[in-house]
Amino acid sequence: MSAPRLAVKELQHKYGDRPVIEGLTFTLAAGEAIALVGPNGAGKTTVLKCIVGSAEPAAGTILLDGQAIDERADAVRRDVATLLDDLDFFPDLTAAEHLDLLARAHGNASPEDLVDTTLDDIGLLPAADQLPGSLSSGQRRRLALATALVRPRTLMVLDEPEARLDTDGVQWLSDRLIAEKKSGTSILFASHDPTLVEAVADTVVTLTPLP
Repeated sequence: MSAPRLAVKELQHKYGDRPVIEGLTFTLAAGEAIALVGPNGAGKTTVLKCIVGSAEPAAGTILLDGQAIDERADAVRRDVATLLDDLDFFPDLTAAEHLDLLARAHGNASPEDLVDTTLDDIGLLPAADQLPGSLSSGQRRRLALATALVRPRTLMVLDEPEARLDTDGVQWLSDRLIAEKKSGTSILFASHDPTLVEAVADTVVTLTPLP
């Protein structure tokens, strides 16, 4: 049997002496989605940061396709698309130029076509030539999501991807993530939106704040 796309075993994390995550274990297969749910302070974002390498676990193992995950490795940089904190966009690059830069950096053979298709898909094609500062909060969130869609990916790690999206935006996001799963992409996301979780997640992992 092939290894799961992502395997997390006995993950632990502390802030100083205070434990935040303790003994978390789960596996994520290709083409499936896991939602992390729970109240603020339960450690959802911390788990995601441990997985993408922006936080150091106190203990435990994290494997990507059977190999210890290392954010510096070429395979991880190529295959893992992330959206955690709000992106700091370049103030002098348009929405289209941001996506074009990222697509070219990942070696896409037809960046212009990919960028146009992605902008149309996320409903930002009319704003393609606008600077980030002129976009609404919801539009900037869509642009941030688009940065994960113009690059190769086998695993998407998303922290509250529904944030600042209106009802139509959440429906678009739900449809898009379902399509990602059908294409074989695995998705690990944290969310406070039960509708999105119900529509997208194959498994729900509930985290609770530790005493």
